[in-house]
Amino acid sequence: MFDYYHWAGPLIRAFDPETAHGLAIRALKWGLVPAQKRVAAPSLEVALWGLRFPNPVGLAAGFDKNAEVPDAMLRQGFGFVEIGSVTPRPQPGNPRPRMFRLTEDAAVINRMGFNNQGLDRVAARLEARPRIGIVGANLGKNKDTEDAASDYEKGAARLGPLADYVVINVSSPNTPGLRALQGRDQLEGLVGRTRAALEAATKGAKRPPLLLKIAPDLTEADLVDIASVALDGALDGLMISNTTIARPDSLRSPQAGESGGLSGAPLFEPSTAVLARMYALTEGRLPLVGVGGIASGADAYAKIRAGASLVQLYSALVYHGPALVARINRELAALLARDGHASVADAVGSAA
Repeated sequence: MFDYYHWAGPLIRAFDPETAHGLAIRALKWGLVPAQKRVAAPSLEVALWGLRFPNPVGLAAGFDKNAEVPDAMLRQGFGFVEIGSVTPRPQPGNPRPRMFRLTEDAAVINRMGFNNQGLDRVAARLEARPRIGIVGANLGKNKDTEDAASDYEKGAARLGPLADYVVINVSSPNTPGLRALQGRDQLEGLVGRTRAALEAATKGAKRPPLLLKIAPDLTEADLVDIASVALDGALDGLMISNTTIARPDSLRSPQAGESGGLSGAPLFEPSTAVLARMYALTEGRLPLVGVGGIASGADAYAKIRAGASLVQLYSALVYHGPALVARINRELAALLARDGHASVADAVGSAA
């Protein structure tokens, strides 16, 4: 298929990153972005949580914060799409500029601060969509909410009946105090209350799986605590990982000193290391979603072999465009075949 992004990409990147992102959302809403041919390979299909994913490559939260284009992104070949993060009340986020391309490093830094239009507007869009594929909802808290769990309860109650899965995001580095919620004592209460709200909202219907998205900068003690909470049964999976506050010495971009979360290629190795560690700590008993630095089929395969049943990407789209999704799936199918795996599930944790 003709890769229009080869020509459009440089023009889009001539704008500042946030403006370019806004233009991309508008183009998708207006139907100006050609759909990509989905890679159809039985080996790529994943059955998980009672859902059937046509392929394991998903769009990470952050691209479509307000659920404006989930179906348009599914038509780009993703196996699933995650909207958000969504907070109960609309929130403007941090002052601009707050997103930076690190072109020399194939990376992005953002300090958006959970900017979004709030639960009511997002829910209205999800209610109106035709549900042509799997769409998850990523929940956040408002910056000024003291009882953090109450915001996640509200998000679960409002979006739980409309989403195929729900994610508790306590790992963004851009909301003060948020990452502290990953400690065991606070996490147990927060997860328990969110799950209860989700069950109450979906009573009489199938409850969507509840996942927790964690940071890549946690200590071993933190990881052990999270694994223990996860295995207690309140969670259905973990997403590993969010952006990092670390700044590797290898960064070359003049934007590398900006504050915020770093994503893209430099995040691949640390996030994959945490993924592998969590696979070991949870003894392969809990589905994991590998996120961070994926830009090729080999990257996706490495996450799967480290323990991921599904993977997600976002930052690589900035540099490669939507045609990347099909390329990753083609490469992944070839790697599975090369190693004699009939399915993604066969390869999960094979490097452990």
